[in-house]
Amino acid sequence: MTALTATAPDHSGGGRRRLAAPTVAMLPRVVDSLSFLYLDVVRIHQDDTGVCAEITTEQRGRETVYLPTAALACVLLGPGTSITAPALATFARHGTTVLITGMGGVRCYAATVPGTLTTTWLEHQARAWADDTRRLAVATAMYEHRFGPGQTQPDTNLQQLRGLEGQRVKALYQLLARQHRIGRFRRTYDPAAWDTQDPVNLALSAANTCLYGIVHAAIIALGCSPALGFVHSGNQQSFVYDIADLYKAELTIPLAFSLHSATQPEAEARRSFRDNLRLYRLMPRIIDDVQQLLAPGHKAPSSDEVEPDEQLVDLWDPITGPLPGGTNHAPDPTP
Repeated sequence: MTALTATAPDHSGGGRRRLAAPTVAMLPRVVDSLSFLYLDVVRIHQDDTGVCAEITTEQRGRETVYLPTAALACVLLGPGTSITAPALATFARHGTTVLITGMGGVRCYAATVPGTLTTTWLEHQARAWADDTRRLAVATAMYEHRFGPGQTQPDTNLQQLRGLEGQRVKALYQLLARQHRIGRFRRTYDPAAWDTQDPVNLALSAANTCLYGIVHAAIIALGCSPALGFVHSGNQQSFVYDIADLYKAELTIPLAFSLHSATQPEAEARRSFRDNLRLYRLMPRIIDDVQQLLAPGHKAPSSDEVEPDEQLVDLWDPITGPLPGGTNHAPDPTP
């Protein structure tokens, strides 16, 4: 969180505290920012202490809650939310991704991108995505990641992997339905008839959206593009869906079935998912999995591990490779 440092007493004898500008050393790395926060029908603004969410009700009047901005991987802002520019600037400075979502966190309409990102992993992603052979290798690795080691044959093609994945998810639905004694289950997602869906589908949609928010925050923190997917395509969230699918069978699907009798399945799914994030250690896993998928064996520092002063812009050269920016490259004058 933003640190407060005491100043020397003024001449009147009163003590004052000033808001200290956070440094990179003071802020947690993205792998340590494990949580998310969903807000709706609130006003978010910055005051002398920090970023706070303000709500006014007839019963209890005005209430203010301060947000631990540096400890949040992402904030999901639902309908009825307003936010000031200084508050957004604080989120960006702390590396917190802000997502604009629909009711209950379902659907992501827009997201902020902090401006202190390097392009190391974006370049790895773009090269792999633009090369059909490498893109196929990454897509295959994503499917194999879901099955676990040794569960597929080396010569299994992408079409066969898609079929095996469909069978695996269907079998998981059947197994969990039997365990919770809820009869036959069918996955549905219909925004037009949202309130008519059963608790498991409502909880699964809400939990998946929270998962998408965490994955989106991790992808942005690495400087990658959420749009350049390897399995999914044609959507600004394609890469988010690719990575989120690695964890659904382990995290969101069992959680949704456990809430089959919940009276408020969406809210309970978000709350349970958030409470278990530290147990899951999800953010470090996402960072490591993305890096290993895009560049197996390569381990470069992520953008949140590099001091902003060191993030210099290089110049591209087809012969020598990157050249240092901030340098005058004019030839020395002839003596």
